[in-house]
Amino acid sequence: MNLITVAILAPLSTAVLILLLRRLPATLALLGIAIGLLASIGLLANAFNGITNEIILPGLPDLPLRLVATPLTALLSTLVAVVCNLVMIYAVGYMKLDGEKLRFFATLLLFAAAMQTLVLAGDWILLLAAWELIGLSSYLLIGFWYRRPGVTSAATRAFLYTRSADLGLYIAVFILIASAGSSDIATTLNTGGGTAVVAGLLLLVAAMGKSAQTPLHDWLQRAMAGPTPVSALLHSATLVAAGAILLIRTAPMLPPDTLLVIGIVGGITTVVTGLIALGERDLKRLLAASTSSQYGLMLVAVGAGVPLAALLHLIAHAAIKSSLFLGAGVFQHSRDGTAFTQLEGAGRDQPHCFFGFALAALALAGIPPLSGFFSKDAIIAASLASPNALMLTTFALAGTLLTGAYMARALHILWRGNSQKHDIVGLGWMGAGLAGLVTLAVILGAAFPSLETLLNESLSGNTLAQVLGLSAALSGLTLGWFIPMQRLLGPLLPWAQRGFAIAGGVDTWVVRPAFAIARSCEQLERGLYAAVLGVGRLGLGIGRAVRYSDERGIDGLIFSLVRGTVELGSRARALQSGLIHREMAITVVGTALILATLLVALLI
Repeated sequence: MNLITVAILAPLSTAVLILLLRRLPATLALLGIAIGLLASIGLLANAFNGITNEIILPGLPDLPLRLVATPLTALLSTLVAVVCNLVMIYAVGYMKLDGEKLRFFATLLLFAAAMQTLVLAGDWILLLAAWELIGLSSYLLIGFWYRRPGVTSAATRAFLYTRSADLGLYIAVFILIASAGSSDIATTLNTGGGTAVVAGLLLLVAAMGKSAQTPLHDWLQRAMAGPTPVSALLHSATLVAAGAILLIRTAPMLPPDTLLVIGIVGGITTVVTGLIALGERDLKRLLAASTSSQYGLMLVAVGAGVPLAALLHLIAHAAIKSSLFLGAGVFQHSRDGTAFTQLEGAGRDQPHCFFGFALAALALAGIPPLSGFFSKDAIIAASLASPNALMLTTFALAGTLLTGAYMARALHILWRGNSQKHDIVGLGWMGAGLAGLVTLAVILGAAFPSLETLLNESLSGNTLAQVLGLSAALSGLTLGWFIPMQRLLGPLLPWAQRGFAIAGGVDTWVVRPAFAIARSCEQLERGLYAAVLGVGRLGLGIGRAVRYSDERGIDGLIFSLVRGTVELGSRARALQSGLIHREMAITVVGTALILATLLVALLI
């Protein structure tokens, strides 16, 4: 069996098995996701050896479906599988007391299978199908605790935002297939000219929705209504990563003008959502805003024309951000909440967890020798070397400074205050998953040279980028630790706390009008239904009247005529007696009547 098939079907078939057997969901989930991991590692090993795995399946006429494990897609598949495995281990402990484990683990496995399909898709049609499936899975996972207040609205908002932006992907795919005459992604990347500009901008719209880029960033913070393992997956290597992965894969096609727009969108996002994170009063919401900011940095790297730098940061961020969310989940179990007022001193409750959380926070800030230092160095170096160096480098350094500031603030709040130690059910499983991801967040930077060799690309070293990046990171950490948030943000604080929404933001300009249009359409539909129903009732009334007139009128007249004819025939038949004298008498009478009639006619 092809390793690609195993990587996708292992989690998918296990999800089906869990729903059928309805027992041992955690054990089966760990087994299925582990088998998928082994297959992904096999694909990556083949890629290092120069072997490309491919599956071609029947699809639309002349548009077959393809699954391809190139060096890039095999690397992404392994990243997804590793993060999913460690998050799944954590989830065994996190969901230990939850009564809906069957539904949770089955949906999580479906999510993993859909993401594997997305990163391994070699054609646009299959990628669209996987794109839809991760959207559905994320909706189910965000709304997992649907009985809790606000959860269903958060899931609906996430679905609405991302699905609206997905229109960009649909139109872009239609344009690319029509232009290239093929749905093969590699073939369509040769598209150029105005077609590439339009398709690239539409792909950016889709990426902005999935990766929560400004102004479509609001949904991601509200998505914290789901369980913490879901948040860790959404923000690291799956749903939110899909937008950045889309732009990284299509970067060879993107012309300079489109790259500039991508860089500007990413730069604005990294600053705006970085300020939002700095002003947050809830740890998980802070991390959610941070996710938008970090994916903004990846778009800056793509805009600078160095998608490899974006890819390395995506890999490092996957380990770092999932570590931070899993650590937040431990603190949440310890204090029954994630608001900073509840979490003061929570780091002292669980010092080992706090140590891992702090390592991940420093890695995200860009402190050497942790993985985030190398990936951020690559982004800043790419910005310095780009034609728009001044603007993109300013964005990259501002994002790095803000990262250090909001992570230092989170660490300060978690450490200050008194310990209130509580027993946490399932802490062993949770600690194991967290430890694995923190280890990756620390050491992944050492693997970057090997990944550059695998992808046959290289990043040039830049001492100035290292100095600027480290200075920005240390400055941010210092400011965030020692200066209160109110003073840091100053007049920007109220803006940051309402998400920099101008005149109500996207809710006012997009969401509410969309709902108003939907309500108007619903009312119009009801009016049309009532009108159609009235016309139908009128038609039925006319039909009943016609039927009545037909049965009682026309049919009655015809039947009366028939009866009269039959009766007249019966009487006329009585005259045919066969007696000659009667026949002669009738003839004489008839002749007399005729003559009389003629005589009267002549006289008149």
